[in-house]
Amino acid sequence: MTYENFKLRTDEQGIVWVGIDVAGSNVNTMGTPVLAELARLLDEFDAQPPKGVVFHSLKSSGFIAGANIQEFEAIGKTNDVAAATKLILTGYDLYDRLAVVKYPTLALIKGFCMGGGLELAMACRYRVAVDDPGTRMGLPEVMLGILPAWGGVKRLPQLVGAPAAFDLMLSGKTVDAKKAKKLGLADEAVPPRIMWNTASGVLAASPTPRTLPFAQNLMTNGFLRGYVASQAKKQVAKRARPEHYPAPYAIIDLWQKYNGDVHKPAATESCSMQSLLSHSTAKNLIRVFGLREKLKAQAKGIDFKAKHVHVIGAGVMGGDIAAWCALRGITVTLQDLDAARIAPAIKRAADMYRKRLRDERRIRDAMDRLQPDVTGDGAKKADVIIEAIVENLGVKQKVFAELEAKARPDAILATNTSSIPLEQIATALANPARLVGVHFFNPVAQMMLVEIISGAQTNPDVARNATAFVDQIDKLPLACKSAPGFWVNRILAPYLTEAMRCLDEGITPETLDEAALAFGMPMGPVELADVVGLDVCAAVGQVVGGEEALRNAPKKLAAKLEAKELGKKTGKGFYTWVSGKPQKGSASAVPAGLTERLITPMLNEANKALAEGVVTDSDLADAGAIFGCGFAPFTGGPFNYQRSKSA
Repeated sequence: MTYENFKLRTDEQGIVWVGIDVAGSNVNTMGTPVLAELARLLDEFDAQPPKGVVFHSLKSSGFIAGANIQEFEAIGKTNDVAAATKLILTGYDLYDRLAVVKYPTLALIKGFCMGGGLELAMACRYRVAVDDPGTRMGLPEVMLGILPAWGGVKRLPQLVGAPAAFDLMLSGKTVDAKKAKKLGLADEAVPPRIMWNTASGVLAASPTPRTLPFAQNLMTNGFLRGYVASQAKKQVAKRARPEHYPAPYAIIDLWQKYNGDVHKPAATESCSMQSLLSHSTAKNLIRVFGLREKLKAQAKGIDFKAKHVHVIGAGVMGGDIAAWCALRGITVTLQDLDAARIAPAIKRAADMYRKRLRDERRIRDAMDRLQPDVTGDGAKKADVIIEAIVENLGVKQKVFAELEAKARPDAILATNTSSIPLEQIATALANPARLVGVHFFNPVAQMMLVEIISGAQTNPDVARNATAFVDQIDKLPLACKSAPGFWVNRILAPYLTEAMRCLDEGITPETLDEAALAFGMPMGPVELADVVGLDVCAAVGQVVGGEEALRNAPKKLAAKLEAKELGKKTGKGFYTWVSGKPQKGSASAVPAGLTERLITPMLNEANKALAEGVVTDSDLADAGAIFGCGFAPFTGGPFNYQRSKSA
């Protein structure tokens, strides 16, 4: 029997190697046609049982990315919950069928293994994870406003214990091969060179599947089950409100009440997939996933790849940009006036690599790629040069005049300015068309958005190459026109300014932050201002607000600037910061109308900036607001939010 999405090979031991190769796609996803073929495949194996089956990917991109999100997007646009429910139950029943076959099954996982892909792997008797930098395993459905509906809520706790399972399912975070083995999610974690032999060896040995230790078994299957569920809800409540994000609460309830069986809840129950899919959050978060893909699609077809990046300025921003580029496999030279200024950036990079890579060889390789450069000679060889120095026009102009004479003619000259119009900086260049803005956000390792700023003088090909570079380092590029504050700071400035005015009126920082959290922002405006830096906030506010901002500067903000209390980076701003966390008191009851007072200036400014063409369309603008300044993701962005309010 032939298949469109699977390629079968039977070896001399009678093991069938099922190569997953979804037709017409660069990645494997489990859509309706693929599920239908998997059912036919299981029919074939029922008729003539093999000695064993190994599922593996024929795609270089990874194992399986998950369900076909495009199907859910299409269903969401038509509000066809019945069609979505049918797809969910089909997948659940099919994976249940795979889980009880008599012959041994094994998932050989190399590259990403997400959502419905991991659920398929968990339905197999064994899992071998390949210890490769690209191998990541997780159940990210909560980030789409839904739950792992193809058996993940049932099987993950059985494999790793309920606490560890909730840690993954309620956050959407992923683990690498070694962590998967440590948790019990993978039976083996092996290097690529022995992955095929290991898969064959595991099936030949057919060991008894791993069972949970006694204490974990009590928490997962015994009388401690209810306690574990209640503790999980308490942790979720610290970061997600049920009215905004019902999915994590649904995951806990589906496990506690029905052991993850999606057939059992009534359609009206909050833990049912029907309820989640009918909720605006799921529709909007699935839309946000599409917006993310739209941002990434801007880099498709651009033939540019950086091998060497040179960063000028080893402060927090420049140092972290350099560290990130080296993490993503690029050789980086980091320039500043002397070694003492570069040393803190190298230390921060080492700390980040230890947390993210957790492998001495990979940490060493990343550190080797990050090279201090006091002389600035790296600029002569670089494909991309990023200036990340103080926000001072004269200093930036001087730096670029010197750079132009030193850099290769085809190198990208980029500024990380947060607010200065590119046209002004470019006057220092003999060829101003070379200058483009590549604006990162702080903290670099966490903020996914990078604005690609085109001034009136910027060569479109330079901007295109900068877009490809941003995609290369796994960030999300947003094309913007050079204008005061660009996109993110343009809409953020009025929001933060309004918060500063509220402080002058005597409203406490904690109450202001609570008002924003109640709306769904991930961080309140006062805490955000402290994180960004009060000096940066003031500078951006003046650029965006002009003369009026200077005349009506918030008094408490001015006092903080005078006292050099600039926020998190100095240990004190509107909050005192200890070990990277703000020390907050209790919030008062949020006054009626305060939330709207904070959000409305941002919405108004977004409408003005879009009308001016700072960003080309409202979808990209929504994406920029969500990924750049944390506009409440469950709303789908400021323009989607306004449309929903007026509907």
